[in-house]
Amino acid sequence: MKLFLIRHAQSANNALAETAAMDDYLAQRSPEPSITELGFRQAQLTADHLAQLEWPEDPAAKRANDSHGYGFTKLFVSPMWRTLQTALPIAKALNLEPEIWVDIHEHGGIFHGNPRHGDVVSLPGLSRQEIIDQFPGYRLPDAIKEAGWWSGGYEEMEGCYARATKVASTLRAWAPDKADERIALVSHGTFLDALIKALLGHDFASQLYYTHYNTALTRIDFTPKGFLLLRYLNRTEHLPPELISR
Repeated sequence: MKLFLIRHAQSANNALAETAAMDDYLAQRSPEPSITELGFRQAQLTADHLAQLEWPEDPAAKRANDSHGYGFTKLFVSPMWRTLQTALPIAKALNLEPEIWVDIHEHGGIFHGNPRHGDVVSLPGLSRQEIIDQFPGYRLPDAIKEAGWWSGGYEEMEGCYARATKVASTLRAWAPDKADERIALVSHGTFLDALIKALLGHDFASQLYYTHYNTALTRIDFTPKGFLLLRYLNRTEHLPPELISR
């Protein structure tokens, strides 16, 4: 089984973080930001790259169902606005039906305020109908209700690590029966760091961070013998230098 991790395109919060000090950023950030104009360009270039006619990584491999490009067979996406937007051109380019996986959302959940000062207000996130209206064709789990999908308050890092461990266990359980699958996850920087640590057995408390620029790609292979191969990390070759952002 091949796993491809994709961070979302630049969001309004990402752009704000480039210039604002932390407390100012937390005061001004959006609980549910859209991607920026630059982010839309990143997402489309990512889609074009993933759908190119040649299969750049495994040119001799047999293609399933006449697939092309990276040959994704499944596309999972976080329920947050910026990831749903990022996945849209990818899904169209690859003719895939995105499936929302709630557990791959970003650390913190949907919130407004400054966690460092304890003045945080939790918000519910997009409702089921809002997602259906804005992103027709996406598959929604039952966990997404009309009242929204998030009710956990501000999520501390321990909660993020627990979700990453759960997702990693699910992926490992899939691998033996999905050896021919090429699964893509469109997710978030902090969660992807936690997921890689969970998959590779690293201590969450270690002074180590697996960074991803916006729309960067990481590939991890699950081998028949049970060990993992980190093929590459934070790849941005699909973007010109002026479109690489954090």
